[in-house]
Amino acid sequence: MGYAKTALLLAGMTALFLGVGYMLGGEAGMLIALVFAAGMNLFTYWNADKMVLGMYGARELGRADLPWFHDMVRQLAERAGLPMPKVYLIDQAQPNAFATGRNPENAAVAATRGLLEAMSREEVAGVMAHELAHVKNRDTLIMTITATIAGAISMLANFALFFGNNRNNPMGLIGALAMMFLAPMAAMLVQMAISRSREYEADRIGAEICGRPLWLASALAKLEKGAQLIDNNAAERNPATAHMFIINPLHAHAVDNLFSTHPNTRNRIAALERMAGSRGAVQGPWA
Repeated sequence: MGYAKTALLLAGMTALFLGVGYMLGGEAGMLIALVFAAGMNLFTYWNADKMVLGMYGARELGRADLPWFHDMVRQLAERAGLPMPKVYLIDQAQPNAFATGRNPENAAVAATRGLLEAMSREEVAGVMAHELAHVKNRDTLIMTITATIAGAISMLANFALFFGNNRNNPMGLIGALAMMFLAPMAAMLVQMAISRSREYEADRIGAEICGRPLWLASALAKLEKGAQLIDNNAAERNPATAHMFIINPLHAHAVDNLFSTHPNTRNRIAALERMAGSRGAVQGPWA
């Protein structure tokens, strides 16, 4: 299912990319966009994870750098039946985390400094289990490629300002200006279509991995508060990557809840509380 979702997503995002190319330059523009999209899809499959980690200045951690955190991720990965992912630290005060990589064998999990400083170890375990759930579900390829292509669509749409009067443009200046706003919005809607249900599923499976749904529920409450109070400047510069984080890192610019890439945090916490009340759980050794 992971590969099928990836194929559908790539097809949808590529079609949108071609549409923007056609609107800006007619058939020639669409052909250029097709060649560019093909190369970009191939490049992002192999390199998008490195690009996203680079955007956030993530530094890879060995066990000697932070033994308790490295060991925690290893134990959680074993519980999930996953290979040990690479572990990264982002020097960012906002508590947050994300996972990336094209498959479980090439996965990475990244946590911010603020997450490790603000959370108890139980809460950190809940968050990292959530990220490993994304790896287990093979969401990470979808998330990373979506971020890359959505950013490229926004960039291409901005060219409408410069090429709106191009004689090959079938829409003219007004149409090109409309495309400036509609294309990024359409890309955002594609992200939203998969993000909300994916987060609920990662919460559920992450709670099963760590064994304590309330650890993740407690972490989500702190994460939301931290994201509201602390800027994440790298995320504000790269809003197409916001859906990759466990909590929306954007708060400096007001975003209507209708267009949020994340489900309501209170609803996520309520689902985890119901899960905790309906089944037993086993405590992990990292407490």
